[in-house]
Amino acid sequence: MASQEIVVRACEPRQDVQVRLPDGQTLCAPLGTPIGQFLERANDSELPVVAGLVENQLRELDWPVEHDCSARPVTLADEPGYRLYQPSAILLFEAAIRELYPQAQVKLEVEHSVPFGGLFCEISGRRPFTSRELEQLERRMAELVEADEPIQRETLALEEALRLFREAGEEDRLRLFQAYSSKEVCLRRLGLATIPAYGPLLPSTGKIKHFALLHHPPGFILRLPQRNQLQLSPVQRYPKLARVFNEYSRWLDLLGVHDVGGLNLALAGGRGRELMLVGEALHSQRIAEIAAEICARPEPVKLVLIAGPTSSGKTSFSRRLAVQLLANGRRPFPLSLDDYFLPRGRSPRDAEGRPDFEALEALDLELLNKHLLALLKGRRVTIPRYNFLLGRSEAGPTVRLGRGHILLIEGLHGLNPALVPQVPQESVFRIYVSAVAQLRLDRLTRIPTTDTRLIRRIVRDSRERGSDAQRTLEQWPSVRHGEEQYVFPYQENADAMFNSALPHELAVLKPLAEPLLRQVEPDSPQYPEARRLLQLLSWLSPCPPELVPEESVLREFIGGSVVADFTPTPAWPGPLKARPRG
Repeated sequence: MASQEIVVRACEPRQDVQVRLPDGQTLCAPLGTPIGQFLERANDSELPVVAGLVENQLRELDWPVEHDCSARPVTLADEPGYRLYQPSAILLFEAAIRELYPQAQVKLEVEHSVPFGGLFCEISGRRPFTSRELEQLERRMAELVEADEPIQRETLALEEALRLFREAGEEDRLRLFQAYSSKEVCLRRLGLATIPAYGPLLPSTGKIKHFALLHHPPGFILRLPQRNQLQLSPVQRYPKLARVFNEYSRWLDLLGVHDVGGLNLALAGGRGRELMLVGEALHSQRIAEIAAEICARPEPVKLVLIAGPTSSGKTSFSRRLAVQLLANGRRPFPLSLDDYFLPRGRSPRDAEGRPDFEALEALDLELLNKHLLALLKGRRVTIPRYNFLLGRSEAGPTVRLGRGHILLIEGLHGLNPALVPQVPQESVFRIYVSAVAQLRLDRLTRIPTTDTRLIRRIVRDSRERGSDAQRTLEQWPSVRHGEEQYVFPYQENADAMFNSALPHELAVLKPLAEPLLRQVEPDSPQYPEARRLLQLLSWLSPCPPELVPEESVLREFIGGSVVADFTPTPAWPGPLKARPRG
């Protein structure tokens, strides 16, 4: 068959562009049409489109399409969409405050996230807002949403931006941008409010429909929908977690570091070792307090359950707690929940039919409770050892607890009452461990705790498992799903909480994480997230990892921990005999 002749001819330049969507359809529109107009046609979700992923780059909805491309809509169901919605809502709140309270000294301070969705905030420069004032602010925010006011872009020369920050008394932004490498600063404006653009925002207020203000002395909560939701979640009390936030705020006061700009100045001033030593002293002090609380219980504690999300430093905390318990005259014996997995064929299945090893039902709860009761009564027990290669348990050592022994169990389900329902609760002490960081870029822009833990895990996975950043980023949504289902709902069940965050840790992790993140290829689905984390780390000055003390929780992720191989003396086959005095 003869090949068809190809005819090359002159033609007029095209006046339209084409956008290819994930479902295979192609849409066309005039050159320069905002990507949002294409994506609205493609959205089959009840959740609103808040951004677009164009050729693997996150774009705002008003981004003009100048060439043919592939794109998909980003909604509140997607992590990037949720992260974009939150700062847009904060800017909306700031605009309402600036309009109703135009005094320059009145400033909104975003402190930390809340478990039911949203942010705890305070106000500086005046007395706290009353419930009535918050109602007025919420009404004004709703009016701005109804008017669909544009969120304007503005680019200023660095010197002009610094002058603007100085005149507005924005000391935190002055500290941050003094070491800024670019000659220009991108800002976002809404009414009288102006903020630096640390990432994409919504192009206008019309899509910020779901929010509320809740009076919560000494401040208030900006309630926002949780990821994959339209409605606001019911309000929950979180007194124990709130105390941890307050404790960390006091730690930052002691260190004189409240934001990234302040940290960068401290490191430039040679205070890196001081920050680390004081941070470790505060951690050691808290671990000692928890050990003392365990030992002071009128009914002796015989079982300590330790739980927390991934990369929270549970392993290092458990070993340092064991050392402190030894110093208090107790003999800790670690027991692993992993050894109580059911045979692989009996594992529960997730929605996609895969074994769900994170579910509580993946454990042999009957055998676990039977062994715990026997051990606490001083009986001999042959502990199982789970063979992950074969997917079944094998016989392990036979042990018997003596006087002074205390069981330590670290695992995902430690705070769930259904884990050990048969064990007398007066003999159980539960501990929640997490990296509850509060370091901010500026007064409105906090660094999420999840970002700190993700960067920790990227560094650790590379060092311990030879896993690249792309693989870790790939697994992260599944990990987060497990935490939200099995850990966070039970955190207020803890008898004590330990905050493993250190204000300097991202500066330490930066030189280790950046080369790993740069290896993620531009065509990888994980590239936008890798790029976002690189942008976050770019604000921090690096700190040499060798300055980190050997006992630090941070060593669990960067290596070189002095407690990495520490295991308390195992339980005696017979009773523990008292040592002679003198």
